[in-house]
Amino acid sequence: MSANYPPPQQSGQNPYGQQPPQYGQQPYGAPQPQFGAGGYPPPAPVAPARDNVGLGLAVGFVAAIIAAFAYAGIMRAMAKDDGHYTEVGYVAIGVGLLVGFALGKVGGRNPLLPVAGIVLSLLAVFFGEILGLSMIASHYASLGGADISWFKVFTDHFGDMFKQWKHDFDVKSFFFLAIAGAEGFAVARRAGR
Repeated sequence: MSANYPPPQQSGQNPYGQQPPQYGQQPYGAPQPQFGAGGYPPPAPVAPARDNVGLGLAVGFVAAIIAAFAYAGIMRAMAKDDGHYTEVGYVAIGVGLLVGFALGKVGGRNPLLPVAGIVLSLLAVFFGEILGLSMIASHYASLGGADISWFKVFTDHFGDMFKQWKHDFDVKSFFFLAIAGAEGFAVARRAGR
């Protein structure tokens, strides 16, 4: 009778002529890795903690300025030639995301940064809307033949722009402003981890 498998082993014998590998050894004579004491590999290096509050605040401030100008540009682009504009509250959420992400990624886990995310996001939305109103007023004045830049409107007539902003402020504006602050806080906290 013939069989296609090896005969049963006698105790202590290896049909292939080698000793079975012992615990902790590589099988069949492979070279063993050289580890530290105990035979375990050394732990992986830990990434250094990013906890640079000053740089995080600086980058967050720059992100807030960029976001304010982007908000103003979108506001001006959506304005009609008669001076009316459509409020784009969803952009305020993007402002909070951008500011919070910049703070958290650069600044790290410091608990001051999410609070700064709230403040910078709210300021960016506020100044973005004031800048947007200044751009709209400048454009509307240029249609009437006057040549006044948005910067001059912003600096010389800031009080008038603020009054217009307060006049246009409603529950929806408050809602998007609050969400921008909340996003600035939450994203700075998540990105810092």
